[in-house]
Amino acid sequence: MLSVEQVRFTLSLSSELCIFVFQRHQALSQPFYLEPSIMPNLRVLYVASEIAPFLITSGVAEFVGKLALSMQEKEMEIRILVPRFGVISERKNRLHEVVRLSGMSITVGNEERTLTVKVAPIPGSRLQVYFIDNEDYFHRKTVFLDKKNKFFKDNDERLIFFCKGVLETVRNLEWAPDIVHCHDWITSLIPLYLKTTFKNDPIFQRAKVLFTIYNNAFSHRFGKDFAEKARMIGIEDHVLAPLASAGFGELMRAGVQYVDAVARSEKLSDGNFKGLFSEEEAPYIANDEQGIEAYYKLYNQLAGSL
Repeated sequence: MLSVEQVRFTLSLSSELCIFVFQRHQALSQPFYLEPSIMPNLRVLYVASEIAPFLITSGVAEFVGKLALSMQEKEMEIRILVPRFGVISERKNRLHEVVRLSGMSITVGNEERTLTVKVAPIPGSRLQVYFIDNEDYFHRKTVFLDKKNKFFKDNDERLIFFCKGVLETVRNLEWAPDIVHCHDWITSLIPLYLKTTFKNDPIFQRAKVLFTIYNNAFSHRFGKDFAEKARMIGIEDHVLAPLASAGFGELMRAGVQYVDAVARSEKLSDGNFKGLFSEEEAPYIANDEQGIEAYYKLYNQLAGSL
């Protein structure tokens, strides 16, 4: 469940659809309806596990691609960051390394891993995708499961590397987003990092964070050292404590706890999500034209509270 300081209010989007947004430090006894002012040229950062057409293993890929392209058509500035999994062909998709963004060392526990950033355009569009890469973590011919259909033992480190790598890459781009829209469990540490380590960073200081949840649960639990591996400067022990031996549920709680708004793009399995949040706390936004318009208004509403 969300903390008591996160109180919901509603946006009036249409007669059929209302979105519940959780704003901190506001005390509202009842939901109210507010018509958002449209903010010109918003900067929206999308972070996800995959995006079409480069990789499609779940509903995340098609949805993120469609949403990003639609927002660009509405004259928003867009940046997209995803992992460069080994199943993504560099030659076929014309990926090339961005030298000025590559070479940084990312700390994962006691290890230092080299960050490589690559880029490629979405075919038929003016939109580019940045790929977070590392030879040890992503040069495999499967995504999260091995050939025996078992969860990779280092998926925890891959998640940590990706989340840290995304934020460092955006800093190096010197591009300050108004909205950071995180998709699925591999992005779940980004809200925590933004509200702790990066809270006073000029690039992210004004960014509002949105987390969209998908029905991509897993049963694996990470080791007891996961919290220490995930540590960054400025994160206190009590913040990391719930992530010791984390599983899917703990990642979802971490993601939801530090965001400004949360939504789900599909019906969630009761068994996987029971007890994590209510339907009001994670309202449904459809993956269709109505949903795209809902997100457009939600982005503007969040940005209007900057």
